[in-house]
Amino acid sequence: MIRSKKKTPFASSVSERREMILYGNTFQVLWRLSIPTLMMAAVSALIPLSDGLFLNNSAGHVVAGAVGYSQPVIQMVNALSLGLGTAAMAILGQLNGQGDMKGIRHFSTQMMVFSTFLGILLAPVMILAAYILSSRMDAQLSSLVFTYLSLYAMVIPFLFLAAIYNSFKNAIGQPEATFYRMIILLILKIIFNALFLSVLKWGITGAVMASLASYIIIAIWMYYDLFLKESELKLSLSGYRFDKAAIIKLVRLGIPTMISSFMMNLGFFLINQEVVAFGPVALNAQTIASNINSMEFTLPSSIGTTITTMVSVNVAAGMDKHAKKIFFQGCMLSLILCFLMIAIFIPLSPTLVRLFLNNPSMTTTVKSEIFSIAVPAMNIYTFSIIGFSIFMAVQGAFVGLANTRAPLIAGVLRIWILRYIFILFTKETLGIFSIFWGNLFSNFLAAIIFFIWLMRVDWSHQGLWKSAGSNLKRT
Repeated sequence: MIRSKKKTPFASSVSERREMILYGNTFQVLWRLSIPTLMMAAVSALIPLSDGLFLNNSAGHVVAGAVGYSQPVIQMVNALSLGLGTAAMAILGQLNGQGDMKGIRHFSTQMMVFSTFLGILLAPVMILAAYILSSRMDAQLSSLVFTYLSLYAMVIPFLFLAAIYNSFKNAIGQPEATFYRMIILLILKIIFNALFLSVLKWGITGAVMASLASYIIIAIWMYYDLFLKESELKLSLSGYRFDKAAIIKLVRLGIPTMISSFMMNLGFFLINQEVVAFGPVALNAQTIASNINSMEFTLPSSIGTTITTMVSVNVAAGMDKHAKKIFFQGCMLSLILCFLMIAIFIPLSPTLVRLFLNNPSMTTTVKSEIFSIAVPAMNIYTFSIIGFSIFMAVQGAFVGLANTRAPLIAGVLRIWILRYIFILFTKETLGIFSIFWGNLFSNFLAAIIFFIWLMRVDWSHQGLWKSAGSNLKRT
């Protein structure tokens, strides 16, 4: 089908975005829609990077290690929001593909209210996790981990709101909105990190307060953007009634991703347990390498988000061949970004690691030990992004096809079967470096396995979501 009217790459109308995704030049649309997502990924990667710099250079390597150790625990709780967000993105993307604006508004309001209250209810889980974990840890890390996790319970509801906001904007073809939010969050985190960590010297408590203050301001801005700002898809709480059918469909579709994310982060937590056995220095070195490499991982893998949006819209419109073409070109774009990251980060790895070693209270011996682990770890991580980017592109296609069971299986296989078992079998020989080689091994093998699986799927027989405004039905 030919459209004579030229669509701008970032047209403000949701309908224009849909037309562009369906009928525009595939690679150009993929690239142009990915630019805001890529920019957001770069900014989001700068957040843990800046956090790590402030923590290491102001609070010390033990505090920084404790924060790094706690992240998988936080993400296990946050897995519910990621699952809901993934399911919502698939449903909203297909509603968008059908041009059902009323259905999008109704479902989005249900999703926002439900996820926000769920985040509030889950906050106490963080306090319980803090108590259980800290009672079984080394004394040097125990009190720090308890303080960080118990205080971070206040941040959890805001993480839920942010995850759902991102999914909503990505699904309707407006990924630049999530970029603006992330830019503001980065600026706020730098300001509050400087205040609470560098000026006030609040240590690990300051790390939590910086996050809380930043997310409170962001939450106010997101509420304005969704419920107060005039737009084609302005949401409203007026006359809101809980739609049990819509929420059940959301949860059912999201459960596999929730379990996948939870199991993946549980795997990361168990891997951290292996790292802790090598001491606080090794834990900090691993955290530094992860903070730096977050940029490398998020950029190529963020293409998967655009693949999800474009595949879901095309499948909903019955254009399954075009959807598959989008996936292949998305893989090509991911690989281009991978090789660019490798060319940049491998030569710079020693310099980047030294940026984290400027704490005057840190001894030369400790700096040397951290450097000797973090630099080679970072280089191994860098090469593993090739497999990871293809793996995430495959997952993006599966989600766009409304198949969230595949990512569940993929997450378990990649982290538990391939990586964790690899670490257990090689840690006596490779030591701390078994952690990093396990990352590379699992990413490549998982990418190969699930790429083959995706190629065996019949894209023309995937379920579509249809809505009459309030009742979602699958056909």
